[in-house]
Amino acid sequence: MGKFEALVIIVNEGYSDKVMNIAREHGARGGTISNARGTATKDMEHKYGIVITPQKEMIYIILETKIKDKVMLEINKECGIDTAASGLIFSIPISNVSGIAE
Repeated sequence: MGKFEALVIIVNEGYSDKVMNIAREHGARGGTISNARGTATKDMEHKYGIVITPQKEMIYIILETKIKDKVMLEINKECGIDTAASGLIFSIPISNVSGIAE
């Protein structure tokens, strides 16, 4: 297993600072935030009983594999799909990375 993984977190607009604060509390050093727009259909809203907020924020965090599970768990607790942030989080293994200070 590699030493680093990338977390990708998609939340409703206005929740990226909360996500980053949680991540930092559990060992992440920083991240990158970009604006995005969701494209779910009205059928999804009716089927799952949720309101789709089109304006999203995407947070990208590269962190050490050994802390990934804890960071994901804590972000999911406070900003997961069942919260006002309506967050989705996933990880991607990284085979090589450059530009991160040890």
